[in-house]
Amino acid sequence: MSVEHGGGAGRGSSLILEALRARIADGTYALGSHLPTQRALAEEFEVSRDTVQKALRELKSEGWVDSRQGSGSWVVDELPIHSLIQPPTAPRLRAALGPFVARAFTQPVVRLDVFTLTSESLDAHIRLQAERIRLQQIHPERIELRMLLPADTVDLPYPRVNKPTGSQEATAEIDQRLQDRLRDITHRHTISLRSALRDLATEGLVSSADVAVRRIPLAPPFKLYLMRDVEGLLGPYKVVERSILLDDETEIEALDVLGLGSTMTRHVNDEGDPNSTGSVFMESWQAWFDSWWSILQAKS
Repeated sequence: MSVEHGGGAGRGSSLILEALRARIADGTYALGSHLPTQRALAEEFEVSRDTVQKALRELKSEGWVDSRQGSGSWVVDELPIHSLIQPPTAPRLRAALGPFVARAFTQPVVRLDVFTLTSESLDAHIRLQAERIRLQQIHPERIELRMLLPADTVDLPYPRVNKPTGSQEATAEIDQRLQDRLRDITHRHTISLRSALRDLATEGLVSSADVAVRRIPLAPPFKLYLMRDVEGLLGPYKVVERSILLDDETEIEALDVLGLGSTMTRHVNDEGDPNSTGSVFMESWQAWFDSWWSILQAKS
């Protein structure tokens, strides 16, 4: 499986990155497990070890894996992504995104409303469910996804240079590069998940797959996932100090947020008790989402 021919090393590392993310998402590489060696990955994808190293550095900077010289790379223990062939159904206060998305896709009509900083984590889980549909493990009839993402014009408070050492102008330039990188990630994964769902409709596996995105003038301090009228997840972004690798191989010590390591709480709508905490949560946050959606739709 060659990924460098015709695309260059940069494109090659991007394709390896996507493949490794997908394998982590579907449990091929379990939490805490070691990834194959750089030599093995280079042979599998028919690329140079430099290309593999670039992909692994990016994977580490995104918080998916950790590494140590002489010990290789391994999936971090706290990553809330795991195999979802049998998604859990029992209510839990603390929850992860993967099982939530899996439960949504067991419904005849998948209705998801999302407010998040990027669509990266959601993309991995959407693609996993798309494969389950192709394998005829689940059979949703149609899919409706609405996403609120921060507008490109929003001056995000993260990522930012953690400890500026140069002039204000130099720091501002690096901050801009960091934010441009974040926006590129968002755009890439938004296109990816949109394509994954629309392909299902094109192949006749679902009757329709509608994906709509609106750009909100807010920097999300939290992420919100709503399975309309059923359940929701809410969690603050975890502020961390970490190194970020830019496209020119520059490594920046930055203040950033990680969605992968943050804790989300699960709230289930109790139709028998409209005053229950889950019901109140769903009603209030769905109203918040719908109000913003209506405003942004009117402006588009």
